[in-house]
Amino acid sequence: MSSLISLSGPSHPPADGQPARALVILLHGLGADGNDLIGLAPVWTPHLPHVEFVSPNAPYPCDMAPFGRQWFSLQDRSPETILGGVQAAWPILDAYIDEQLERTGLAPSQLALVGFSQGTMMSLYVAPRRSETIAGVVGYSGTLIGADSLAEDAISRPPITLVHGTADDVVPVERLPAAEQALNAAGFEVTTTTCPGLGHSIDQTGLQVGLEFLHRVLPGSGAKTVARFPVWHSQHRDLDPS
Repeated sequence: MSSLISLSGPSHPPADGQPARALVILLHGLGADGNDLIGLAPVWTPHLPHVEFVSPNAPYPCDMAPFGRQWFSLQDRSPETILGGVQAAWPILDAYIDEQLERTGLAPSQLALVGFSQGTMMSLYVAPRRSETIAGVVGYSGTLIGADSLAEDAISRPPITLVHGTADDVVPVERLPAAEQALNAAGFEVTTTTCPGLGHSIDQTGLQVGLEFLHRVLPGSGAKTVARFPVWHSQHRDLDPS
């Protein structure tokens, strides 16, 4: 019997009322929970009516505050410890992805991961190490963990888009070009967007970039959509890694 922690969290059904024809898994940051990123679903779903959104709670209680969840601890921020934390959470998230694909009857090519901060770190670690290529990864305000071994470890190479605010005081924007360089060197198709003056959050530009990327990579998304979005703010932004 598996001893892995089973993930659960809020979901948002397809707007067209039909069975999902694509799936987006939203992965929140440190100190938040699945209710944080599921707020992106009603923003995007009018333009992606065939997509189901799910937003699992990270497996562990946040050890830096009496609320929220974490994918891994940041009490010790040494690179080796952070890598170990990501690697410990990897099979938990990987199993959840398998469960969601089985539940919906969808193929990996119909799945995208969208992460914020620590959720981006998990997305960028897990997606390349899955045996079948998913549709793509959208990463907001994060960084690439395990860059040194990525070229050797990567089994699949989904397209990736990364978005980061230039005024991010939690995860510095300098992490963006570093991640882009490592991903390109490992053979990934990567696009990046910087949002001038934006802190550790997602603005209208980031929401539009994410929507356009999902339109491009998810089957059945139809024509490109341009929309106006509000600024989105994560819960507990002060707890994310620096």
